[in-house]
Amino acid sequence: MEKIEHIGIAVKNLDKSNQLFASLLGKSHYKTEEVSSEGVKTSFFQSGPNKIELLEATSPESPIAKFIEKKGEGVHHIAFAVNNIESEIKRLQKEGFVVLNETPKKGADNKLVAFLHPKSTNGVLVELCQEID
Repeated sequence: MEKIEHIGIAVKNLDKSNQLFASLLGKSHYKTEEVSSEGVKTSFFQSGPNKIELLEATSPESPIAKFIEKKGEGVHHIAFAVNNIESEIKRLQKEGFVVLNETPKKGADNKLVAFLHPKSTNGVLVELCQEID
């Protein structure tokens, strides 16, 4: 893994949360995007070399809606940048990690993504991200 790519934060209201994080970070978000396959609308902030992704559910069945229902708003996942997501998935499986989606899928911000089950990562949902060429 190269670096932390971003930290994902589940929010109930993206517009209000964009205002809150704009005030906190002293700058506006640089991008919003809907990932309909995941039932989520996202917003990205850049802070130095770091990114924050805010995630709002677009349907009650989405993973974000279920997360907020169980745990409330807050940190949802930590994402790591990888060069080759397929080989990283295989490596992590050999190490005993449980991969939620063995085939990477298109995510937000022009990335292929895969997730590791929190039960295999001390309760933290881990996302692997590879830039799409």
